[in-house]
Amino acid sequence: MFRALTTSTTRLFVPLLAGASLRDRTIGSLGALIGIAVAGGACFVLFPAATPWIVAPIGASAVLLFAVPASPLAQPWSIIGGNGVSSIFGVAVISLVPQPALAAAIAVGGAILIMSLLRCLHPPGGAAALSAVVGGDMVQSGNIGHLLLPVLVNSLILVAVGWLYHRFSGHSYPHRAKPVEGRAVVPVVVSGLLMADIDAALDDLGETFDISREDLALLLARAEVHAEARGAVKR
Repeated sequence: MFRALTTSTTRLFVPLLAGASLRDRTIGSLGALIGIAVAGGACFVLFPAATPWIVAPIGASAVLLFAVPASPLAQPWSIIGGNGVSSIFGVAVISLVPQPALAAAIAVGGAILIMSLLRCLHPPGGAAALSAVVGGDMVQSGNIGHLLLPVLVNSLILVAVGWLYHRFSGHSYPHRAKPVEGRAVVPVVVSGLLMADIDAALDDLGETFDISREDLALLLARAEVHAEARGAVKR
């Protein structure tokens, strides 16, 4: 019983993200530190004191950008477009719906739909839309720019810092699926597996995964290489 309890407890601390390493987490932490410092410092200089120099959703954007730069949710258009359109939608909602609780629900739900349609789904966008509702007094008093401007400028600067930072971090950003340097190039078709097969499998599962189709195909191809190598060793 004690052994089972220990095993269950240990599993709680297993990284949820496949491929996570201490090196990558350290790189992500340092990148977020630099990104937030630059974005916040630049906005503090550019904006008047009455304007928030940095907005909370940017903290969540930094986690995605620096900790999981391969995620489709962390790409430049996802960050800039997701935060931007969600803020605009949130401002529109609070202008039309005076009841805060209802406005909050419509803002977040609608932001998800709009981001999905515009192919810029970004989780912090939900917080950006909600910020418009929480800051309703400021928005209703005509200071719409005091919300939208920091969101857009914060997002642009953060993406710019992320682009420069990942030139040296060893990660591809904006992310592109590409063969591993120093490793044998994997054939386009491995064991008859086609992109259409991957699409069909995703349809079968009926779930949304935080990985691009191209990365998934590359991952499966690399797994095939290791499986074949293991089989050759056994023979």
